[in-house]
Amino acid sequence: MGIFSRLADIVNSNINAILDRAEDPEKIIRLIIQEMEDTLVEVRSSAVRAIAEKKELERRVATLEREQEEWQRRAELAITKGREDLAKGALLAKARVAEALAALRQQQSQVEDALAKQNEDIGKLQAKLADAKAREKSIAARHKSAANRIKLRSKLYDERITDAFARFEQVERALDEIEGKAEAFDLGRKKTLADELAGLEAEHGVDEELKALKERLGNSIRPAATR
Repeated sequence: MGIFSRLADIVNSNINAILDRAEDPEKIIRLIIQEMEDTLVEVRSSAVRAIAEKKELERRVATLEREQEEWQRRAELAITKGREDLAKGALLAKARVAEALAALRQQQSQVEDALAKQNEDIGKLQAKLADAKAREKSIAARHKSAANRIKLRSKLYDERITDAFARFEQVERALDEIEGKAEAFDLGRKKTLADELAGLEAEHGVDEELKALKERLGNSIRPAATR
């Protein structure tokens, strides 16, 4: 059984509401599109039959109009010839044709109204179909994006990656221990002469740089103070 029971259901449908209730929106949107396309084919076929019927009615109306004019011409001819009886018969025939013509014109009007309604319905159905196809692309894109996120997260939480990080931590802890042992050898050791001289040179370099910085800043401040 289809999602829609008739054309009006499609035209008046709320696709969002249908998809919100669906357990598998991707499957439902495909079914909606398929049903809309099938309905569009049926409506177009019906319109083709209505158009053919309209053309046939137009031909029959034109034929009766010519026949009506012919009976009028005959009635006028009979009057000019003094045959009132024939003129009366012609007018009766014309009246019967006029009655049939009126019935055909009413039928023609009904067919035209039906065609106008079908044209309107086809326009609405095409708009709904275009909307459904756009939503299908959106749903497919969202599904693909979600699948990619799941794939990425499954890789991030892969046990092999977790094990690799654990091994990295083990290596880092081992390096920390080795560095700690190296630093431990320096604990309690007195500085050598070379160590003390290197420290003195470093301290002298810092003093010289500090002195130069003070002089540079002093020179830049004095003019501002006297201004």
